[in-house]
Amino acid sequence: MTAVVTASEQDLRTLAGIVSEDRPDLPDGQGLPPSLLADLMGQIRCDGISLECFDSGRQESRFLQGIPGLGEDGLEAYEDLNQATWPLYWNCQPCNYPERTGDLRSIIKISDFYSTRQWHANGMYSDIYRPQGLEHELQLCLSDPAGRTAGPGRTVRLFFFRQSRPDFSERDRAVLTLLRPHIDQAYRNALRRRHPVLRLTPRQRDLLRLVAAGNTNTQIARQLGISEGTVRIHLQNIYAKLRVSSRTAAVTRAFADLAAI
Repeated sequence: MTAVVTASEQDLRTLAGIVSEDRPDLPDGQGLPPSLLADLMGQIRCDGISLECFDSGRQESRFLQGIPGLGEDGLEAYEDLNQATWPLYWNCQPCNYPERTGDLRSIIKISDFYSTRQWHANGMYSDIYRPQGLEHELQLCLSDPAGRTAGPGRTVRLFFFRQSRPDFSERDRAVLTLLRPHIDQAYRNALRRRHPVLRLTPRQRDLLRLVAAGNTNTQIARQLGISEGTVRIHLQNIYAKLRVSSRTAAVTRAFADLAAI
């Protein structure tokens, strides 16, 4: 499903501005800088855009970021729709395409799989899309950093939606094909800024791994070839850096944050 990438010179100039711009804004929760989402909506003409993390194994959406945003009423309606989505999920080819094929690179449209008549006869359209006034969709997957949401059936996807206007074009697909690596990097950068790399020394990390394995200070000292007093000093320095006060908290904080990046 790889598209032939064709973009105009004007498109390329616009894309260069999108990917080179320094974006200081962060989303309220997980996701992409809101200014980037707004620029993407301007480049890929659409009525809505959303970034979601799907867990088809647990049949849940782990987070949602979108334009337009959801108020309290909208969030409640989304949760209801999310529950109604899963019984229909495996009978909707564009929905389950990433898990079914393992292809996380292709930019896909609903019309890649169904004619208009077939799509309108699909339960996903009649129960989920039509009530929201949605007709067309363009979808790309991001390569989520290992450990963050990695697991069977877990994918991070960016969706572009249209209502009554024409379907997304091959130009739209080509533009997103060019932008995908940069969107992917922007997502990683936002995660790193929310979960900064811990400034632990290699020795401190080795010591924490031994703590995590259940070793006592005496055992750690013996394995690292240092005194117990030095082990205690290392632990005190680790606690200060991680802003915790116990061995358990230090291990939990360190390895959870390292997994997030």
